[in-house]
Amino acid sequence: MTCRYKDSDWRDVLYNSVRTAPGGVVDAARFLTMRRGRSIHAETLRARLRGTDENCVTLEMAALLTEWMQDMKHPSALDWLHTFNARFGLTSNAVSVVDSGQSHANQLVMGMLSLGVHGGKLSAEVMAAVEDNVITAEESVRLLELVRDKREVLGQVEAIAMQAIKV
Repeated sequence: MTCRYKDSDWRDVLYNSVRTAPGGVVDAARFLTMRRGRSIHAETLRARLRGTDENCVTLEMAALLTEWMQDMKHPSALDWLHTFNARFGLTSNAVSVVDSGQSHANQLVMGMLSLGVHGGKLSAEVMAAVEDNVITAEESVRLLELVRDKREVLGQVEAIAMQAIKV
């Protein structure tokens, strides 16, 4: 029987991220064994990630698995955390500011222009999603991606402003 995983359940999102990472659950179990100094079999980890038979993944394991995925630059390493936060009405986003050698003023202007571009994409996607007065799961996922992208750019603008304070 095929299991159905929900994009709204943080455990399902974490499991899918680990499964799709290079090496999957087997390499993740090896990594956890080395990092924690306690052996965990791949099938035990799989059961914990899936939450079967009262098994559960600990926050320590989730954090270590996130670190493992980030080390290999897996694009969905933080997805579970976004989903977990959303459950409680919170948001989080990674902010990476690259020193472009430009002045803080130029960086802020470029950041604001980028926000405008992201806002246009988001507006267009919302218009398309509500056109038939029904928002599908696929449309919701796309909207979430665009909202998170916009938040990331906004976080970059905030980080640039914070850097300017320190100068």
